[in-house]
Amino acid sequence: VLLQAFGGGLVQAGGSLRLSCAASGRTFSNAAMGWFRQAPGKEREFVAAINWSGDSTAYADSVKGRFTISRDNAKNTVYLQMNSLKPEDTAVYYCAASFVISWPIREYEYDYWGQGTQITVSS
Repeated sequence: VLLQAFGGGLVQAGGSLRLSCAASGRTFSNAAMGWFRQAPGKEREFVAAINWSGDSTAYADSVKGRFTISRDNAKNTVYLQMNSLKPEDTAVYYCAASFVISWPIREYEYDYWGQGTQITVSS
């Protein structure tokens, strides 16, 4: 499975960005999808997850109410809409897919990872 993340960049605090992650190689609609991030000097952390159908989502407390995960199975793509961005959101963001766990929120529950895209939020 190949996962390619797009949409990273530099944004001012309070601004918005939308990340996309395009999947290929397996039936996308069979996978739960997630977003993680890794800030400099820190471990990679969970951001958001969505189940295969898109009707269930989960968020880290730090992004709840500001970020929205969604998916379009017809386009084999998962999105992360990020609003009210803060400098502490600065990190490399990774998308991931799990074909085994229906509700994965831990890093080890994911089978495939994208290459990461940098988000920098300036104050």
